[in-house]
Amino acid sequence: MRTNWKNFVKFFTVIFVSFIFSTISNAKMKIDMPMAYAASNFHSENGVFFADALRTATGGEIDIKVHPGGSLIKGNDIKKAVQTGQVLIGERILSAHQNESPIFGTDSVPFIATSFKDSEKLYAAFEPELRTTLNKQGLELLYSVPWPPQGLYFKKEVNSTADTKGVKFRSYNSATAQIAKLMGMLPVQVEAAELSQALATGVAESFVSSGATGYDRKVWEHLTHFYEVNAWLPRNYVFMNKKAWDKLNKKDQNIIKGVAMLAQKAGTARSEQLTGWYMTQLSANGMKVQEAKGKLLEELKSIGKTMATDWEKSAGATGKKILTQYNKSK
Repeated sequence: MRTNWKNFVKFFTVIFVSFIFSTISNAKMKIDMPMAYAASNFHSENGVFFADALRTATGGEIDIKVHPGGSLIKGNDIKKAVQTGQVLIGERILSAHQNESPIFGTDSVPFIATSFKDSEKLYAAFEPELRTTLNKQGLELLYSVPWPPQGLYFKKEVNSTADTKGVKFRSYNSATAQIAKLMGMLPVQVEAAELSQALATGVAESFVSSGATGYDRKVWEHLTHFYEVNAWLPRNYVFMNKKAWDKLNKKDQNIIKGVAMLAQKAGTARSEQLTGWYMTQLSANGMKVQEAKGKLLEELKSIGKTMATDWEKSAGATGKKILTQYNKSK
């Protein structure tokens, strides 16, 4: 499956580059691009694809080196590093910055957009506001790719929130911390690169994520159950220092925009393609994979309504506008 995807993106890269190669400028740039997730994660692979495609499209004039797994800069520090110019391009999960503005948590409101189709419609509704917010923060949005639908990982069978009381739950943003609290669990902030160690040492006993994280981190070594909830599809986003962006000429900006658009489409297609495969891999490695149902699902949907109400209140008129536009597109 990985080979087929690589052939797919190589094919479209060649086609795309044939259209834009004549617009190459002569200003050489070498850029480090820190990413929070493992090199084997499809987001990191897509980052490498973006870098390779941009290098090809510019004849090597823009040369990006990808640093996955928090190896150059830890995930929680990537955004600040790009804002201050320590590095010029980086990637982060969007909802990690929800404490800065509700706009960053739009993609993680439970049960609003539960499919790839609806996720793209929701992103189309809030992308303009996201871009404006990032510009004010000194950043330029390049592209964004969704994760597969989210589910819950546990080390035991769970039939309702009565079974989750006191469980140490790995959180990575305010939304996941809220889920933990509403389910009676204890939220523990853990970065993706530190998840395996947290599970091995008992710092965390449960978490919410997609099959991608479970596969990358081999969580079957510590956990036993995965419940498919499909509550939301969080997004990662790649951004650039705005001052550095503004210094680029229009030709280079257009090349980057074009390659970024290609990376967004390729990454999204890859995410959807891998969704079922990840579930198969979790099962093959001994985990019990099943849909959340019965009382557990009812309680999760009730929690989702509470979180959606809270988000709408915090997002105010902007949030209402986004949801109205999104609902019209469905």
